[in-house]
Amino acid sequence: MDHSAVLAALDRDLRRDMPALDDHATVVQTPYVTRHVDPRDRGWSGVVWCQVDEHTAESVVTEEVALFKTLPGDCEWKHYHHDAFLALPEYLVAAGLRPGEVEWVMVAETAAIAPVPPPPGITLTPVTDEAGIAKVVAVHEAAFHAPFTWLGDRLLDALETAPDRLDVLVAEADGTPVSAARSEYYPGRPWASLWGGGTVPEWRSRGIYRALVSHRAALALDRGVRWLHVDAMPPSRPILTRMGFQKITSTTPYTLPNA
Repeated sequence: MDHSAVLAALDRDLRRDMPALDDHATVVQTPYVTRHVDPRDRGWSGVVWCQVDEHTAESVVTEEVALFKTLPGDCEWKHYHHDAFLALPEYLVAAGLRPGEVEWVMVAETAAIAPVPPPPGITLTPVTDEAGIAKVVAVHEAAFHAPFTWLGDRLLDALETAPDRLDVLVAEADGTPVSAARSEYYPGRPWASLWGGGTVPEWRSRGIYRALVSHRAALALDRGVRWLHVDAMPPSRPILTRMGFQKITSTTPYTLPNA
């Protein structure tokens, strides 16, 4: 993999020229940022690309954070560590944002992901209705010990309005949901982003996550998608590395406190 070329493509396709994630959202480009705005209570808004320097950083960050405070949904400034202006985090914190955990940006060629069958007793089922979404929410809440009603609302809306933009899977053991994951697609872009993959504690370390990644890769390949992208947390990084994903940069989310 040519890391420089892939990183440049990601910067272009999923950051500077990012498409709206759904029909409710808009993408705004200024000389300094690319901003995704979803005005709904359960929407996601954020700055995904930024080009500032010591002369422009303070005013740009102040303006974007002021906008964050007017939006009802989740807001996030995704700071990518390879960006040229290394001092940007100082301005984000000074404006009242707080950093989250560092995520590795990992990429793989879709066609290079080997098939991995689910472990014995596990079935992978596509989610296409409200009952399936309820299973996804239940799994995420059991896996991450946090409320995920917001995710259920977003997925239900997406399945109703733009089902071609995502694949959602639930892994079940004898009808009991034990893991879930989703892929999001970008119209006109050769990318799919993999999200979720949370597994309830008693079913971890059995290969379910690997099977979910492999199955989603096959679905993406059927759509003609060339690249898979993951913002990976520590537990999934070794698994993704063994499957052929490579780290091309890292990113830190900055959000408003208690947002």
